[in-house]
Amino acid sequence: MSNIIAIVGRPNVGKSTFFNRLVEKRKAIVDDFSGVTRDRHYGTGEWIGKHFSVVDTGGYVHGSDDIYESAIREQVLIAIDEATVILFMVDVTTGVTDLDDEIASLLRRSKKPVFMVVNKVDNTNLHIEATAFYSLGLGDLYPISSMTGSGTGELLDEVVKHFDDLPEEENTLGKYAIVGRPNVGKSSLTNALLGETRNIVTSNAGTTRDSISIHYNQFGHEFLLIDTAGLRKKGKVTEDIEFYSVMRTIKTLEEADVILLMLDATEGIESQDINIFRLAEKNRKGVVIIVNKWDLVEKTHKSSKEFEDRIREKIAPFTDVPIIFTSVTEKQRIMKVVEAAGKVYINKTKKISTSKLNDIMLPIIQNFPPPATKGKYIKTKYATQINGRSPMFAFFCNLPQYVKEPYKRFIENKLRENFDFEGVPLEIYFRQK
Repeated sequence: MSNIIAIVGRPNVGKSTFFNRLVEKRKAIVDDFSGVTRDRHYGTGEWIGKHFSVVDTGGYVHGSDDIYESAIREQVLIAIDEATVILFMVDVTTGVTDLDDEIASLLRRSKKPVFMVVNKVDNTNLHIEATAFYSLGLGDLYPISSMTGSGTGELLDEVVKHFDDLPEEENTLGKYAIVGRPNVGKSSLTNALLGETRNIVTSNAGTTRDSISIHYNQFGHEFLLIDTAGLRKKGKVTEDIEFYSVMRTIKTLEEADVILLMLDATEGIESQDINIFRLAEKNRKGVVIIVNKWDLVEKTHKSSKEFEDRIREKIAPFTDVPIIFTSVTEKQRIMKVVEAAGKVYINKTKKISTSKLNDIMLPIIQNFPPPATKGKYIKTKYATQINGRSPMFAFFCNLPQYVKEPYKRFIENKLRENFDFEGVPLEIYFRQK
């Protein structure tokens, strides 16, 4: 399970600035889940060799103080449930507010590690004023300045001590994760595959939580299915589902080898689906797209082709992905999903010998070399696959700095044509010989 840092606090205390410092300084992937998470940010960072994900919980609450307090309270409760470490950020220039006190009362009841981060401490006098936040009863204070970065290192030194150890597992079985927007049929697919009602399925979005791995071994297929199970108590399904979905998706994605991205055929592919797809792509996961509820769509003989074309147009340039049309409730083409996921997993773990790679790719490169730049010609000597969790290839040449992205995409397409990497993102590097 991923180590997640959640930054909580009232608006305008500097959470987003601090988030940017954590992830941009380490050149991590940052995704805006626009329209889905309402300008919340997810990023990844690293400190003294320990990797983590960061969720900035701020950014969208508008309205009266009552609405602020209610929404922020929900976000804190979700952070308590889902995060490894919680950073409670306050603003030294405004002092302790009633809303700070309300958040602190929730966090005091939490069993998760909570760090009291006092922001905007830019001089010695403000260090003295920061001591007022001891009154919130959350232990040690960590004075920082999001703008200058002062105090950040000391804070992270302590934060990473609370991370779970995440040893490398022997990857003997592929891990497949079903992800998608609420109410597209994720739990129904799990139940259909297992032949039992393992998950309670309702029409209410957000009824599923708590990641579990289910060992599937039927019909000649064996893998771990990463799923979420368990029904929330009715009184607790008032949480901000979008914020919860981000944290849930982060953890699920980082655990899996292959992402089974489920869409709703009656609604088409939406921005949230594309964001999840991009997140899977950036994390170098295999992808299978499942178009569920296909039985509810009025169809012609061209319907599936037209629908598939629309999907590929929106997920470009990474379009070499299997797309399966299903009806989970009718158990239509369920096993095709399993077969496609198995094939993608094989593609993701595929190793191409250096001799075979060079036999096929070098003649292609010689016939279609990179364009000359400033009168200089790029000559590729040889290629090899780099060891990694996903397929990575290094092409050694004399002038790698002149190889542009369009040519890398050309090489990627030729690799796909000759070696079948359907469903898997590829990384192409040109290096100095």
